[in-house]
Amino acid sequence: MLHNRAVPLTLELSVADLAGTRLAVSPLSETIAGLQTLAGGGRHGGWVRWVTAELAVRPLELSWTWPLLVHDRACWPQFLLPAPARAATTIDEALDALRRTTARQVRRSLRRVFGDRPPAAARMLAAEPAAGLRAVAAELHAAHDRLIAPQWTRLRAVLDADIAYRAKRWAEGGACGLFTDLHPGLSWRDGRLSLAGDHRRAPGGPIGGLVLSPVVLGPPRVLVKLHTTTQTTVRYPARGSGALWTVRRPVADPLMRLLGRPRAELLETLRVPASTTALAAVLHVSPSAVSQHLRVLRECGLVTGVRSGRTVLYRTTGKGLGLLGPAVAQESVV
Repeated sequence: MLHNRAVPLTLELSVADLAGTRLAVSPLSETIAGLQTLAGGGRHGGWVRWVTAELAVRPLELSWTWPLLVHDRACWPQFLLPAPARAATTIDEALDALRRTTARQVRRSLRRVFGDRPPAAARMLAAEPAAGLRAVAAELHAAHDRLIAPQWTRLRAVLDADIAYRAKRWAEGGACGLFTDLHPGLSWRDGRLSLAGDHRRAPGGPIGGLVLSPVVLGPPRVLVKLHTTTQTTVRYPARGSGALWTVRRPVADPLMRLLGRPRAELLETLRVPASTTALAAVLHVSPSAVSQHLRVLRECGLVTGVRSGRTVLYRTTGKGLGLLGPAVAQESVV
């Protein structure tokens, strides 16, 4: 007996599409992911606890946005998250792009997601798209300012380190090196990028290439925006997201005897990427002392540094994580 096998979502990328593929981070992406994580719970417990306490004092008004993002449908209106126009957009730039969504695009996306049973917020948005988009943008801006902006330095360090790592993989291994290392569910073969577990039919090659966008506060899976008002976007979990909200652990005595307390504490702290200045502030030592210890750890292959703009972000390597213990190593890669 023959069984029909579900075909995974497959994007066929031309040479032009590959040439137009780029990496980008977005504070709006983190804002939307954070709101959905807040509704679902389970992941990023440290951030969720902080947000819950923050909102208990002063709740957010999200009457337009929340019903569009949190529901029992399989997807959400993708015009809410335009593809980042450049490597690092601001929240204002992203929301400007959101407000430029046409009425036709808004109504078509809402119909695709909610069908004939839209929530009240979707009905109001379809009736008055321009006014509704302004209201949604205002709510998302407020959510960003309250829930994302205070943590943005930490989030951005993880995102920048991920971007630098992906760029290196791209330079060393081409498209295969880049795509196959993004997530276990992604595979690359003969110019086709496939995502296991997603069985939507691809509408053809992405226009202008892909935007690859790491996300810290999102789920542990890849999300591909197909029916989009901008470029096709692949949102994937940023490396090190799992370690960001964990409490810094006491370093084991044997490791301190082996490396000394300052270097052992650096290995633990650098499960999350950080600059020399940030490390000095966290560990209450001078930047010059941090630099000296980092130099030794780098020479031993226990930490690595990648440049992000004018800053070098350091991170514990797999070898260094192994010294911290197998459980730590697994948590820090996720």
